[in-house]
Amino acid sequence: MQLDQDKRAAYTAAYERWQRDLGALHRVLLDGDQLDPPHFVALLRRESKSKAKYDEVRQHVLGLPDASPDDDPFGESEE
Repeated sequence: MQLDQDKRAAYTAAYERWQRDLGALHRVLLDGDQLDPPHFVALLRRESKSKAKYDEVRQHVLGLPDASPDDDPFGESEE
């Protein structure tokens, strides 16, 4: 599957942003970096938003329909 330049750029940007935010979160959770509570909450929000953006771009690139966690396009449940 070959992506056009715009889709490729959007996917790469979203993925790299999420990985940067996830790395920062892992440094706090796994490596013991210290953050005061307001900055920790901001970090959690930033990682969550960048993950949501990545998921949105990924769905678009793969041609999947928009789906909420309650409306899994593959019919799989988390049970």
